[in-house]
Amino acid sequence: MFVIGTAGHVDHGKSALVEALTGIDPDRLAEEKARGMTIDLGFAWLTLPDGRSVSIVDVPGHERFIRNMLAGAGGVDLALLVVAADDGVMPQTREHVAILDLLGVRHGVVALTKIDLADAEWLALVEADIAELIAPTSLAGSAIVRCSAVTRGGLDALTEAIVCALDRLPERRTTGRPRLPIDRVFTIGGFGTVVTGTLLDGELRTGDEVEILPGGLRARIRGLQSHRDRIDVATPGMRTAVNLAGVAKDELSRGLVLTTPGWLRATRVFDARVRSVAQRALPHNAHLMIHAGAAEASAQLRLLEDDALPPGGESWAQIKLDRDLALVRGDRFVLRTPDDTVAGGVAVDIAPRRHRRRDQAMLADLERLLSENPEDRVLRALDSRPLVDTGTIVAVSGVELTTAVAVLEGLAERDVIARIDVNGTQLFARREALRGLDDAATALVGAYHEAHPLRPGMPAEEMRSRLRLDARQLEALLASSASLRAHGSAVSLAAFEPAPSPAHQAEIERCLAALRAAPEHPPTVTLSSDVAAYLVERGLIVDAGDGIIFYAEAYTSMRDRVVEHIRSNGSITLAQARDLLSTSRKHAQALLEHMDRSRLTRRVGDERVLR
Repeated sequence: MFVIGTAGHVDHGKSALVEALTGIDPDRLAEEKARGMTIDLGFAWLTLPDGRSVSIVDVPGHERFIRNMLAGAGGVDLALLVVAADDGVMPQTREHVAILDLLGVRHGVVALTKIDLADAEWLALVEADIAELIAPTSLAGSAIVRCSAVTRGGLDALTEAIVCALDRLPERRTTGRPRLPIDRVFTIGGFGTVVTGTLLDGELRTGDEVEILPGGLRARIRGLQSHRDRIDVATPGMRTAVNLAGVAKDELSRGLVLTTPGWLRATRVFDARVRSVAQRALPHNAHLMIHAGAAEASAQLRLLEDDALPPGGESWAQIKLDRDLALVRGDRFVLRTPDDTVAGGVAVDIAPRRHRRRDQAMLADLERLLSENPEDRVLRALDSRPLVDTGTIVAVSGVELTTAVAVLEGLAERDVIARIDVNGTQLFARREALRGLDDAATALVGAYHEAHPLRPGMPAEEMRSRLRLDARQLEALLASSASLRAHGSAVSLAAFEPAPSPAHQAEIERCLAALRAAPEHPPTVTLSSDVAAYLVERGLIVDAGDGIIFYAEAYTSMRDRVVEHIRSNGSITLAQARDLLSTSRKHAQALLEHMDRSRLTRRVGDERVLR
């Protein structure tokens, strides 16, 4: 299914033309009807003579509502540029055409409306102006059709031109990774939260679990609609309404992206090829507004080639955002000042490093990112971060899922990349990158052993944080490493065994001698935390808390005597335990509380019973 998006100056009759074509008034707000002007996005659909149905997104034309226009321009397959015959080309006509060009909308039809208000000579002049306007843009060569929403003259010819243009469109791509940029959020009584948008790149099904980014909210699809018809499956290109369970309307907003869980990641910085449409040069570090999909954010334009981007010029840039956006490679965007559209471009790396400006090797690497060679793009995605799954590779590279899988198979067979299975999910990394990561992890753990020779290993969570990996990546690294091993929540070198230093050994012997000398009345001993953990790990002492440490053999004997007493008598009090063990009240209490924490006993009033 395809989406048509209107464009054009305010009062040129976009909404009236949509209603004349479809019978649906796209203006849904009371304020729009009262003012006779579109303020926000409107939606309709057109049934073509051959029975096909296409969606229409009607956008506002007033310059004050450009941000709303941009929210609806993403995902458009065919532009319906509307120019009123009595006015001709106007400022928002030019800006809307520039936006469509920056967004890469390459198919369009021009509706020259209100022809009942102009004579033939004037119409010819306006057509010439339109042709001149679109000639250097992606809409060059679009058919110009004279029509009137009032008299309905030319509407059949306009529909025919739309059909011809749609027939030239390539099929919507599918990567198996659906994305729905949310452009509207509302509630319906008895149904709950509903979001709408144009579905990209994959399918959504009733019952699917979905994730909403940025933020990572999870929900379930309760129902789907397209053109007010219930459907079980939404396919790429559909204007889709999604009824969600498990999330409230107030938690959602325009600009978020609904997708399947686990593959899409939001970013605050990305590399892009940027083109200027401004009248003046754009300086390095210019602060602008970015519009991508239905989202907008503040952005800093960090030029990588020169100190300024001249009018009409192109440059590589790194764009820094003030908040997270959910982007994939190949997404197009528009950059604006408060008053005008000044530039736009395409995202080519959504997980970049910080670059040194004017570095020729870096610029050459960015040029390679524009390559259409799928293997180059997959390898670049693997360079962007260690140990990634297929979904991330698809998102970063922009290569379709089936192609990416085939490329990864070939690279693995040639041993260019490593493939590691983690709980049924395959993660991939370049061989040399994985070796480098393994070397870094080995050095990190080795340094930890030197600092803490008595500990069993480095805490896995600390290691994960230091290496900047997620839990799944760490698991893959450990599974692939011959030099590291995991045990419990710690990671050690494969051949490492905790061993006390001479100073530690002296501390250990002093402690154990003191505890053995008074098993039922253990003295207070001062131990370093590493030595205490080492002795507990080896079963030589029992740390009962509050500074009380028992010699392990003595603890076991005392514990067994308490258990035998309870079995014979049904319970034991603190005073009875003190007398039974010939110890102090303090030590008896520490023993009983430790037995409670070990879930051997439980307290009932003033007595202990076996669990």
